[in-house]
Amino acid sequence: MGAGQIPLAAMKFQISHRTTYGYRRPVTQSQHLVHLRPRDTPAQRVANHSLLIDPAPAWRNEFTDTFGNAAELLHIEDEHSEFIIHARSTVDVDAAPPMDLASSKAWEDVAAISGQSGGPDPAVLQFTCASRHAPLSRALRDFASPSFPAHRPVLEGAMDLTTRIFRGFKFDPQATDISTPVVRVLEFKRGVCQDFAHLSIAALRSLGLPARYVSGYLLTRPPPGQPKLAGSDASHAWVSVWAPDVGWCDFDPTNGIMPNGEHVTLAYGRDYDDISPITGVLLGGGDQTMSVAVDVDAMG
Repeated sequence: MGAGQIPLAAMKFQISHRTTYGYRRPVTQSQHLVHLRPRDTPAQRVANHSLLIDPAPAWRNEFTDTFGNAAELLHIEDEHSEFIIHARSTVDVDAAPPMDLASSKAWEDVAAISGQSGGPDPAVLQFTCASRHAPLSRALRDFASPSFPAHRPVLEGAMDLTTRIFRGFKFDPQATDISTPVVRVLEFKRGVCQDFAHLSIAALRSLGLPARYVSGYLLTRPPPGQPKLAGSDASHAWVSVWAPDVGWCDFDPTNGIMPNGEHVTLAYGRDYDDISPITGVLLGGGDQTMSVAVDVDAMG
C-alpha cells in the first residue's frame, strides 16, 4: 500500500501451522531456526502469536533477522524421537485500494536506478543480486523480456509476467522439490508456488529489477457444497517488486493476481533459503519424516 492511501475494511485471520517431525533413531540434541511469526506491515497487524514446542527448548532466543523478519532460535537438549512445533497467529489484513500500474516508472529507468551506486537504499539493492534459488541468466532474461517492451511501466510489466506464469505453467506438486533448479521449472513449465515465485524473481532480477521472495498464507475456500477439511491449507509464496515512486508491490504468479486482503505475509527474503519456516541441525535422528497441517480461517 502506497503512502497516503487509506486502508479499506480489514479481515481478521486465525492461522494454525503445525509441523511434526518423526525420527528413526532418537535425537539427543538439536537446534532450530524458526520463521513462523507473521510480519507487522503497513497493511497487516499481528494481534496474537504463540509457539508451542515439544519437547520444550532448554533455551530460546527471539530476534529480528537482517530482512526485518521476526525469527527465533531454539535449542533442544531432551532426547526425543518426535519434534512438534505449532504456531498460532491472529492477524488483521487490510484490503488495498486499486493501484494504477501504468503510472509507475518505466522498467528501464528502475533498472538503471537500481544499478547506480548512489541509487536505492542497500535494503533494496540486495534484491537485485543472484541467490541460490534465483540465479541470473540470459535464458531468464529472455523469458522476462516479452513482458517488458521498451518504456513499459515496471509494475505493468510485472503484472504481465505474473499472468504469463499463471497461464503458461501447470501447478504440479509432484514435478519439483525445493532443490529443483529454476531453469528446470522454466523448461518443463510446471511446479508449485515456491517454484513460480523463484522463477518470477530470477526473471525480474535478470533484467536488473529488484524483486524479493515473500512467504505466507492464502485463504482458500472448499468447492461449493463441501466442508473445509482441517489441516488442508498450506504455506504459500509470492513475489514483491520494487518501484521507486510506489515502493514494494506484491504479485502472486501461482494465482495470476495481486494480493488484496486474503494473503497473510509471514516473511521477506532473497529466496526460500532466507526465510524457511523451520531449519535445524540434529545430533542423531537418522531418517526422518515430516507432516505439516495448516489452517487459515477468516473471522470477519
